[in-house]
Amino acid sequence: MRSVAVLALPDVVLFDLAIPVQVLGETLRDFGTGADGYRVRLCGLAPGPVRTGTGVPLEVGYGLDEVARADTVLVPGFGGLTEPVPAAACAALRAAYQRGGRFASICTGAFALAAAGLLDGRRAVTHWAHAPLLAQRYPSVRVDPDVLYVDEGRVLTSAGLAAGIDLCLHLIRRDLGGAAANHAARRMVVPPHRDGGQAQFIERPVPGRPGDDLAQLRRYLTEHLAEPHSLGSMAERARMSARTLTRRFRAETGQSPTRWLLEQRVRRARELLEDTDLPITAVAHRCGFASPLALREQFARRTGTTPGRYREAFGAAR
Repeated sequence: MRSVAVLALPDVVLFDLAIPVQVLGETLRDFGTGADGYRVRLCGLAPGPVRTGTGVPLEVGYGLDEVARADTVLVPGFGGLTEPVPAAACAALRAAYQRGGRFASICTGAFALAAAGLLDGRRAVTHWAHAPLLAQRYPSVRVDPDVLYVDEGRVLTSAGLAAGIDLCLHLIRRDLGGAAANHAARRMVVPPHRDGGQAQFIERPVPGRPGDDLAQLRRYLTEHLAEPHSLGSMAERARMSARTLTRRFRAETGQSPTRWLLEQRVRRARELLEDTDLPITAVAHRCGFASPLALREQFARRTGTTPGRYREAFGAAR
């Protein structure tokens, strides 16, 4: 029986907390795994009440001693990111790592693993809205804001909220095999594996200030996405050299003009796939892609899924 300690830090996110309890602790009970299943225990800094982000009372039966004993320590998301992660929790996580334990986080739980030094030099993910803060606060962590989860062997991280389900199913698949993971997914009425990543959900508004030359250029480009635009033509419209345009574009958006333009074309394609019944060929044309294949390649590269699957998932009832 594999032991899992779910560490509830102050202001724990109840949705994140419920995921490992349900997925690992409940869905395998009638699968016949016997000793190969999981024993899940809720832990806090000490046994007793834990403050939750929603105000719903939570009582945990175990403290940090259980973290030291568990095979896997899983940290759900928690609020209060402006406050330091409790030193006692960081010390317990480091001690458990030295002992050889495995670690996982859901959503902002990655901040606890990072504070304990367990993500140093590793690729990791958190909720896309908090990814910039994680990268800024812990520069030694290679933050990937687009994926649903990251498996770095002994340390795994997942994106926001429901991505924790994907992570837990992945753990079951690793530990018990595909049949057990598929069984757990069927019990929860979710797919055993989701295509794509959280890049599908990220909102990237067009930056800029009214009256700024580059803001006017970006506005023009977004209004004429179907037309071809080269770096030279964009520089000519902005009345500056290609080198100056690229330098200023990077300073204001963090991207080159051509990469930014591709992002806007994919963003517009997402909107058309969500809100219209236009054929994929027409979507590609309206967004400035030379062919449906070009749209598919760029769309998959940036969202992790295909235009057709994206429409199936996000298309409004029409």
